[in-house]
Parts: sequence; structure tokens; C-alpha cells
Amino acid sequence: MSKVHNFSAGPCILPQEVLKQASEAVINFNNLNLSLIEISHRSKDFIEVMDKAQALVKELLGVPEGYSVLFLQGGASLGFLKVPYNFMKQGGSAAYLNTGTWANKAQKEATRLGEVIEVASSKDKNYNYIPKNFQIPGGADYLHITTNNTIFGTQLKNIPISRIPVIADMSSDIFSKKINVSQFDMIYAGAQKNMGPAGTTLYIVKDSALGKTGREIPTMLDLQTHIKKESMFNTPPVFAVYVSMLTLQWLKDNGGVEWIEGVNQQKADLLYNEIDNNPLFEGTANTVDRSNMNATFVLTNEGLKDEFDKMWQAANISGIKGHRDVGGYRASMYNALPLESVQALVDVMKEFGQKFG
Repeated sequence: MSKVHNFSAGPCILPQEVLKQASEAVINFNNLNLSLIEISHRSKDFIEVMDKAQALVKELLGVPEGYSVLFLQGGASLGFLKVPYNFMKQGGSAAYLNTGTWANKAQKEATRLGEVIEVASSKDKNYNYIPKNFQIPGGADYLHITTNNTIFGTQLKNIPISRIPVIADMSSDIFSKKINVSQFDMIYAGAQKNMGPAGTTLYIVKDSALGKTGREIPTMLDLQTHIKKESMFNTPPVFAVYVSMLTLQWLKDNGGVEWIEGVNQQKADLLYNEIDNNPLFEGTANTVDRSNMNATFVLTNEGLKDEFDKMWQAANISGIKGHRDVGGYRASMYNALPLESVQALVDVMKEFGQKFG
């Protein structure tokens, strides 16, 4: 079978060895002659999986003492609501940096519970840049940021220096580069970009930041509920947690976050260099704010679209169609995408330039 170069924006490519292990576990897990997805989540075998997944998160990201690691359900979209419920005081306010579709959705959810202050927005230029030098209101209960914007291809290169707690949706760039967890009161991230399949969401939360809102929180939205029950208040998404654990072990075995950060930079440099030097392509994101995860670009001659599409499809390239809000193309280069796949795309772009330039 010919290799497919999978640039899907999510659910995304996973390491082949992880997929192989996961497929075997679905048939026979831990030599139990039972499937992973039919054993009790209270069993010793699955509790070991959850414990290992949480331990790997702490090890790979250097999570300090005083933080809890949770694997929950609902995606980052449910996290948008959990954030104000757990961190916005009754009658309080929150600050939001609006850098794209998902940041905007998070902001809208927070308006259900209190005042939202939009500290800056890049909506004026269709979210093609990251706002700089904005003022953070000292009286707000927290600042919410989205570190990477999958649709528009922008990424925060520096975390804002803030006097108030910072909460980050890192769904599409967590584990792709080194971070300082102590800068945040909470990080949350859907698994389906760099960590595993869709179905679970990672929360890394500072324990001392919880229980201070003065509001009544619905049980399933209360992060303290899940901390007390060690992510087992209700039946966890066992398959998604298991595959996330395997993927994190793969990352550790290959050199960890420092290793993958270097690989991801190589991939981004390779593709952006071609975009910038090939007159038939143009990047859509502000150069200094370009995402290492999602490269967005368009053709300078839309009349050649059918020709380019034929060429990349013939090269077994998949998943580079751009989001409808941007158009053009989007190459998502998450952790498990090998450098050779980026080279395959660049080779097609070079051939296209030689043929039609």
C-alpha cells in the first residue's frame, strides 16, 4: 500500500507504532483475552493506564507540584464553559484575547456567566496576525488565550506577562514545544492534534486556584469533582486515554518535547521557505506569527487550482484543503507527521512552480 502523507487538521496523524499497539489492544489487552474497550475502567489494568498517562504528562511538560492532571470528555468546547465556571467570580469579569474562531467561541461562552473584556482582537484582518502590546485589566479574574489557531495559521510565540491568572487553550500545539506550566493557572487541550484520538481532553490545573468563585458549579463542570475522583467521576473515554498514553510514551522514547520541538521547526522552515520563494504561492498569516503546526497558503493564480490539486493528490498527499474561512490550503504538521511528508509536499510545490511559473 502506498504511503499517504496525512496533513489533516484533526483528528490528525498518529505514529504508526501507536496505531499498531492500539489495534492489538482492542482485540486483546494485556493478554486478558478481553478488549481494552470492554474491560472495567475500575480494573487494575485500566487504572494503570490512567496513572501512566498522567505521569507522562507531568514528566514531559515538567508539571510542578500543586497541579492536577485530568483526562476528561467534552473536548475543548466544553472547556470553554468550564473555564468561567471554575475561575470567574460571581459578579466578576474575565479578559479574553480574540485570535480566531476557537478563541471567539471560548469568549462567547464566558459571557453566559459574567462580564467579558476583549483585550485585543485580530478579527479586523480575518485573524491573520496575533495582537501585540495590549493592556491586561488588573481587576479581571483571569486572562484567556488560545496559543495556536488552526484555521488561520497563527501561533502565540510568547505568553503574555500578566498580573492576573492565565488560562490557555493549547489544543493544537501542546507537546509541540517546551512550555513553562507555572505561567498558567490552567492549560486545557483536546487530544486529537498532538496527543491521541478525539474523545478526551487534557486539563492541567493549579489546585490552589480552584474553589474561589463563590458560585455554585454543576457537578460535571466542577474541576474539583474530577480531581477528587482522579478523572474517574464517570466512565472515562478509555480508548482515547490509552492511545494518548501510547503517544506520550512514543514522544518520551524519541527524546521528549525538546526533540519534537526541533523536528517541528525543521518541518515549518522547510514548508514556509517554499511558500515564500515560489511565486505561485502566498502565505496568509503574518510572517512573525506563523504557526509551526498549521501552515496556511493560497495560490497567486486561482486559475491553476485544478492543476495543483491533481498534482498533490497524485503524490498521495491528503488533508491540505484550507478551511472555508480562509480558503486555499492548510498543511497541518503535528508531532507525528514525519519530515519526509513535508518534503513530499514541497517537492510537488517545486514541480508545480517549474511547470506553471
